[in-house]
Order: sequence, then C-alpha cells, then structure tokens
Amino acid sequence: MTAIKKFPLAVLALVMTFTVADATAQCRTFTKKRCLPQLEDYVQNDNYNTAVLIPGDEAELELTFFGDRAYRLLVCGHPVLGDLSFQVLDSRGNGIYDSADKESDHFDFRVANTQQMTIRVQVPQTDAVIQHEGCVSIMVGSKG
Repeated sequence: MTAIKKFPLAVLALVMTFTVADATAQCRTFTKKRCLPQLEDYVQNDNYNTAVLIPGDEAELELTFFGDRAYRLLVCGHPVLGDLSFQVLDSRGNGIYDSADKESDHFDFRVANTQQMTIRVQVPQTDAVIQHEGCVSIMVGSKG
C-alpha cells in the first residue's frame, strides 16, 4: 500500500510562487534576447508586458500613446506558439491595424493626439496532442 503525502497549503502556495517566478524570469530573458533587438532605433518604454500563453489563447492590453511621437509596437512570441496575429483598436473598438493583413510582427505609427488603444493578440490553435506554452511580449518603443 502506498502512502499518500499531504502537503500543507502554505507549502503548495510556496511551490506555485516559485513556478510563477521562474516563468516570469524565463519570459524576461526571452524578451531581452529575442524581442528587444527588434525595436531597432526606437527607445523601449519602461513597461514590461508579457504573458505565458498556449495555442488558442487570446490576450488584450490597453496602452496609452502620447501625441506627436513615433512608435513601434512589437508583438514577439516564442516560436513554439507559431505565427501570432495582433490587432490594434482605437478607444471605440475600431480596427486601426491588423497584422494578418500585413504579415508583420510590428506596427510603426505616429499619433497626433494622446490616445488609448487596445492591442489584441491571438495564438493560433493547433491539433497537437501536447499543447506547448510560450512567452508572448508586447513591446513599445518610441522616438521624437
């Protein structure tokens, strides 16, 4: 007969905290090595927007863009996730940009007035038996 070990809730919470912290650290490393260079001559803002996603996931992020600035919006995902797609929507939900139409992982633009936009990212669905997870980063760089 096998013995079943019971772990106190505090121990389980501690293990989960280390797992989340490890995933966050891996995403930061991935972003720094694979994504940051794609901003090229745009200066990265101080925000770090990343998530661990699986095939079929969709994520949204609201960002504020300040008037009279040029921006590069970059969506960078781990290759195991496949070709990500993303849309940029204005505050009313109207489409401004769709990466599926452009086949690009970034969007260069300039805003005349400060405005809030929503970035919607989709990870393609797969029929794979094993669903791999991977980091997805939304990076914003700007220049005057």
